[in-house]
Amino acid sequence: MYREIFVPVDNSQHSDWAVDRALELCRKSAGRITGNHVYAARLHDVRFRQLETGLPAQFQTPEEIKKQRKIHDKLIEKGLQLIADSFLDQLGKRCEAAGVPLTRQLLEGINYEEIVNEVNRGAGRLPGLIGFDPNRAAGYDGGDKVRSDVKLGENGRLVAEDEDSAARLVGSSGRQYDLLAVGAHGLGRQQFSQLGGVVARVLRGVEKDVLIVRDDRSLEGGRFLVCVDGSSYSYKAMKAALELAQTFGGSLYVCSAFDVEYHHVVFRNIKDVLSYQASKVFKFEEQEELHNNIIDKGLLKLCQANLKRAEVMAQQFPDVPIKTQILIGKPFQVIMQWAEEVKPSLMVLARHGAHRIEGTDLGSQAENLVRLAPCNTLLTGTVGIRPEDIPWIEEDGQAGLPWAPEAEVRILRVPPFAQGIARRAVEEFALEKGGSIVTSKLLDEAIQKLLPTHMQLIMGIGNAEEIALAEVKATEQMKATKVQGSDADPVPAVPMIETKCPVTGNVSTRERVVTDPIVWTQEAWQRLQLVPLIARPLARNTVERFARNHDIWRVTTPVMDDNKQAMIEADEFDIDTMMVMFTELRAKQIRAEAEGKDALSPEMRAFIEEAKAQGITRCPIRDIEEKMDKCPVDMKTVTPEEAKRAVEKLLQ
Repeated sequence: MYREIFVPVDNSQHSDWAVDRALELCRKSAGRITGNHVYAARLHDVRFRQLETGLPAQFQTPEEIKKQRKIHDKLIEKGLQLIADSFLDQLGKRCEAAGVPLTRQLLEGINYEEIVNEVNRGAGRLPGLIGFDPNRAAGYDGGDKVRSDVKLGENGRLVAEDEDSAARLVGSSGRQYDLLAVGAHGLGRQQFSQLGGVVARVLRGVEKDVLIVRDDRSLEGGRFLVCVDGSSYSYKAMKAALELAQTFGGSLYVCSAFDVEYHHVVFRNIKDVLSYQASKVFKFEEQEELHNNIIDKGLLKLCQANLKRAEVMAQQFPDVPIKTQILIGKPFQVIMQWAEEVKPSLMVLARHGAHRIEGTDLGSQAENLVRLAPCNTLLTGTVGIRPEDIPWIEEDGQAGLPWAPEAEVRILRVPPFAQGIARRAVEEFALEKGGSIVTSKLLDEAIQKLLPTHMQLIMGIGNAEEIALAEVKATEQMKATKVQGSDADPVPAVPMIETKCPVTGNVSTRERVVTDPIVWTQEAWQRLQLVPLIARPLARNTVERFARNHDIWRVTTPVMDDNKQAMIEADEFDIDTMMVMFTELRAKQIRAEAEGKDALSPEMRAFIEEAKAQGITRCPIRDIEEKMDKCPVDMKTVTPEEAKRAVEKLLQ
């Protein structure tokens, strides 16, 4: 439970509600509240200097200006301290009535910066109190160093004092806090505000747990909704929710969500813009089957495991009623919908989830929920997160099928985030086939059934010679890529390009045109190297086509991020290309058979690998040959246009 709670106050309604919740927690945990108010004397100093030109003439001399600045600085700061002290007086009365210890604290500076520094490290800037009674100052952090009060001269006018700027600050508290309890809005709340400006900024910087208070509902006997996604962050939130539910006699509602709709929306969008022939090459049916049979089912199993781990944790809190629910859809959306049904008094969220990217300060789902939640929200922090805190369940101890060494090497080519799902899918396929070990042959069969063709190539279907030839061709293709500059380089108003005369060798510059080659930055080029070599030309071509379609002449890592879904899509080619390929390949095959050569002669291998290296990852000849007997026309007697229409109809 929380014993050291930091509460910023500003005399607003939401601030009062935050105090109520902090008092509830402290009464249960025998904890202490640090009541805080931040003021910005420097801001007033800057504003005063901006207004100096409007002062009457008698105050415009340099000596008088300097004098007025000194008077103003101390007078304004004293006024701000008195206002803050009155806010903390109200908090003091409530803490005294509740029997909860209170430490008063003023901080000087930009409000959200000082709150973040204080909550994270106890490093907020404590100002010296001006003219406070020593007994009253004793209740403040840094109250042992009181500054002299504003002085009046014999003429009754304020005296301009020379005060060392360093003496205005008296250090920092060094306190370690467990929780920040803060109102969702302040005095400046507007009608359509989702969160106050200070709170929104503070949330991004604070590492500790944060309670965002939206209403006056008590924690006692409440309904607590918590979300888990399998990450150690989410199980920290689960632990906090269980402890609160046990302490306050509440009930717990636990959910885990996954989205199956996104890829359907993407596929429909792509299908609307691709030609019929390109859609056949892309193999929408196989892509849909991949998601339905592997990814969607795999995500469902992950959610089931997430909730099972939550139930294991709940066994340590037998008095807490718990209900679990799998939600299907965009996580924040379906969680909000379930919240409408459950009507929780508190929503408990992890600051980050399983897909956290290093350097981010708040996950996208958490940010949406913090802004939209209809109730108080506890956002658990990043301090003390350990992967080993993820609860163990029985499935974790179940060993999968053994893998042959060559199959193990190949499965490691799958990106890390998808490896678990891929392994389980292959093992389930092997069990269906009656296998007791995953061999390279079984892996080939599983991949051919479960994965789109371009992913089969990346996974290495084919013998070593075929893969090696494809990699050589891919390396040759990549040599044409133009790499220049860095992501951080400024984008020129008028992009220029260097050209070299083929006769004289003279180099000149001219304005770029749309037909000029795309330029890759060093960072983008390095990221492209992470794509398997065989698929790299295809990935490059896809990104460059995306760039040209959006009038982009330079590929940076942000451009690659925008296009990341297209990195694994197959190239498009029309029925004319398919027919030419069929004619050439069939002629080479007939010639090889007439010469008594093996069907996969070096000549044919070279031809196929050349096509693969050009980004063509699937030859449609098999489709044509399988259905050729059903073709309604004789290819030898019809016109090319009629043949083209017939083949298009045949492939439907």
